[in-house]
Amino acid sequence: MTDGQPGCETVPFWFDPLCPWAWITSRWLLEVEKIRPVRADWRIMSLAYLNLVQRDGKGLSEDYRDLMTKAWGPVRVCAAAAEHDSPNVLGALYTAIGTRLHNQRRRDDPTVITEALTEVGLPESLAGAATSTEFDQSIKDSHHEAFDEVGLDVGTPVLRIRGTALFGPVVTPAPRGEAAGRLWDGLVAVAGTDGFFELKRSRDRKPSFE
Repeated sequence: MTDGQPGCETVPFWFDPLCPWAWITSRWLLEVEKIRPVRADWRIMSLAYLNLVQRDGKGLSEDYRDLMTKAWGPVRVCAAAAEHDSPNVLGALYTAIGTRLHNQRRRDDPTVITEALTEVGLPESLAGAATSTEFDQSIKDSHHEAFDEVGLDVGTPVLRIRGTALFGPVVTPAPRGEAAGRLWDGLVAVAGTDGFFELKRSRDRKPSFE
């Protein structure tokens, strides 16, 4: 569906490529696009910036701190790609990176980024942005669009529905077909409820990328 269709709704969705939960939710939103008049507007946030800077690294294990340091790389490449091409490239690039990181479980494979760039027709040289701070301000600017509203006690995914930013939905596996649509309908109801803040239960399963 496109914005040119009557009633089509644009849904800003903030992601960090490294987060498996955001990846699953993004696949759900693509399902929603098929059966509701909705279009995802892909935007970047940074788990590294959130955890290491905004939260001062408090409560992080050494292993998770190392992971967050590495998390700068993929999101910096996404920022560089958006600058080189346009923000419209983020959806395809996120899919290319996320498929390799999550579905193919290649999180330690250094060729993931260059492969993904090639897949979407971008120059491999953009991979060099992973170790550069050149695009960090644009990452932070995009990040703050979401987190200045939704708060620092959440992570990713964050989406905005009809003017209300929400963390989630955190779900696994991604609902398909009309089940995806029903979840969307519920979020629309939640977003439209004045004073609504939270629904949550403890996770009892690992992320599934089926």
